[in-house]
Amino acid sequence: MDIKRILVVGAGVMGHGIAMVAARSGFDVSLVDVQEEFVQRGMARVKKFLSDSVKRGKMTQAEGAALLARLHPSTDLEAEAAAADFVIEAIIENREAKAALFARLHNLCKEETIFASNTSQLSITELGRASGRPELLIGMHWFNPPALMRLIEVPVGEKTSRETVEAALAMSRKMGKQPFICKDSPGFIVNRILNPWYNEGMHLLYEGVATAEGIDTALKEGGGFRMGPLELRDLVGLDTALHITEDLYQRLRNDKFNPPMILRNLVAAGKLGRKSGEGFYKYDKT
Repeated sequence: MDIKRILVVGAGVMGHGIAMVAARSGFDVSLVDVQEEFVQRGMARVKKFLSDSVKRGKMTQAEGAALLARLHPSTDLEAEAAAADFVIEAIIENREAKAALFARLHNLCKEETIFASNTSQLSITELGRASGRPELLIGMHWFNPPALMRLIEVPVGEKTSRETVEAALAMSRKMGKQPFICKDSPGFIVNRILNPWYNEGMHLLYEGVATAEGIDTALKEGGGFRMGPLELRDLVGLDTALHITEDLYQRLRNDKFNPPMILRNLVAAGKLGRKSGEGFYKYDKT
């Protein structure tokens, strides 16, 4: 199908970045969230990224203005869904919340509209069943930050049609990304490999083997990683990290995915990483 208008639901860390990439690639994009405050916060992040890009010579002011003209912030899901050719869901990593959203979108969107979930590890087959249009639902797992990371994992549900797969791949490539198809398996590729790595970093910290900075520095300098496991967990959000890891543990029943006690304790204390100002590190919230 001819995809012209994309709806991104969720204006948070991932959603605003996905919307910005899509708008820069020539699509008309609606960025929707449940509260105006959330939408405006997302748009402020977009504008800051564009301003910084202009200052660094990565884009001209005219290009930034053209991007913003194609990006339409809104809280009116019903109106924006009716016009969408392709929906990318980027809300909280919670099965029930995503399933409820897709069920609602099924009644709001055109019958040919494709749905994609930015889930990092939930079952695409289950979300497809909940959506009422399993042949038109697919996974598109973006990586943070969406504007800079090229990979998009494309997990395919049991009933996802070949046409839906081809549409998701074509759109990913048009946006300058590298899509990679995988089976609908817990954690897909990247999170399946990385979660035990994250957990081992937390175990080392809990056991007093090294400081958080020491663990992250060792992995960056010795392993060539851009960020260490504890930095990355703080960036994602420790509550999200706990939810993802717990879900993987329950589905795979392998102790290497069991969330470490230090992660559970930090979340219980409200120390959620960058977004709360403290996690494994402390952050300036000003």
